[in-house]
Amino acid sequence: MNEEKKKCGLYLRVSTEDQAREGFSLPEQRERLETFCKFKGYEIIDYYEDAGISAKTGNHRPEFERLKSDIKAKKINTIVALKLDRITRSIYDWENLMTFLDENNAYLDCVNDEINTTSANGKMISRLLMSVSQNEIERTSERTKIGLAGAIKSGHIPHVAPLGYKHEDKRLVIDYSTKDIVVRIFDLYYNGYS
Repeated sequence: MNEEKKKCGLYLRVSTEDQAREGFSLPEQRERLETFCKFKGYEIIDYYEDAGISAKTGNHRPEFERLKSDIKAKKINTIVALKLDRITRSIYDWENLMTFLDENNAYLDCVNDEINTTSANGKMISRLLMSVSQNEIERTSERTKIGLAGAIKSGHIPHVAPLGYKHEDKRLVIDYSTKDIVVRIFDLYYNGYS
């Protein structure tokens, strides 16, 4: 374990879906992270909070980018987060972060997952946990798509009914009060109008 003083950036992230499901609100995360740092003797330099942003690949997280800039500038040398999935659920993003941390002589410490990126074994365990996390999100996505396809196939559109239709007993049926508008739209389009 590297003996240099850990200067921490506390990273807190919650999407509304996470907050509802797991109850990890930003104030609760902050309190737990502060307690953890006090126990470990880490110095808290700054807080980085991305609220309402998913950790999916491609999502811009301004506070996470600021945290990485502060690591490059040597203001902090350790990211402290509640769980690995607060950082990312993508193996690709995780490997990029591991490389970034190595290049900047920085570390990650996760309160709930006991992640320790200061050793080869710690890095291996983090990769295994990341694989499990990515698998979980991919399986959830598959189940959602299958369920939605099945609902649509049976006539249940789980959304606002489009113009010309209405919901009746969880099925989409023609709404005769607006049907003529839809027929006119199709006729206009068929005759070359946009």
